[in-house]
Amino acid sequence: MAIYVVMEPPFGNAAAASERAVLVRDGFSLVAFLVPPFWLLWHRLWIEAVLAFAAALLLTALGEAVGFGVTSALLSLLVSIYVGLEGPALRLAALRRRGWRDWGAVEARDRQDAEIRYLSEVDLPERADVSPPFADQPAMPVAAAPARKGPALGLLDYPGRA
Repeated sequence: MAIYVVMEPPFGNAAAASERAVLVRDGFSLVAFLVPPFWLLWHRLWIEAVLAFAAALLLTALGEAVGFGVTSALLSLLVSIYVGLEGPALRLAALRRRGWRDWGAVEARDRQDAEIRYLSEVDLPERADVSPPFADQPAMPVAAAPARKGPALGLLDYPGRA
C-alpha cells in the first residue's frame, strides 16, 4: 500500500477545500526519474526544473570538457535519481510555500482509494447527528496512539493524521 499526503488549499470553506485538495503519492516517481525537467515543469516547479536542467547540462558539459565521456553521463544520472526520489517532497514543499495546509497522510492501494478515504474522513464531522451503533452501551476506554518520532519517508516529516 502507498502513502498519500493530502494538502488542502490555503483559503475557502471546508467543502471547497476538500474538493480542491491535492493528493501527493510518497515514494519513487519513475516519470520524474526518466524526464526530470519535464516532470518538474508539469507540476509547476519552475525553479527546480531550471536547476535540474542546469545541473544535468553542467555535469555533462564538465565531463565532456575534461574527457570523462561515460562518467559525465553517470554524473548527470545523479540529478535524475535525486528528482525521482525527492520529487514528491519537492512538490509538497512548493505547495507549503504557496500556503497550502497539511491535512495528513492516507494509506491506500491507489489514488482513487486514497481520495475515498480522505473524503470519508472529511465528512465525519458533518455526520455527527447520526447515532453510532450500540449507542446505549457504555464506551470502552481507548488507549492513545503513540506519537510518531522522526521523518516518515524521504527527507521531510509529514505532520498530521495517518
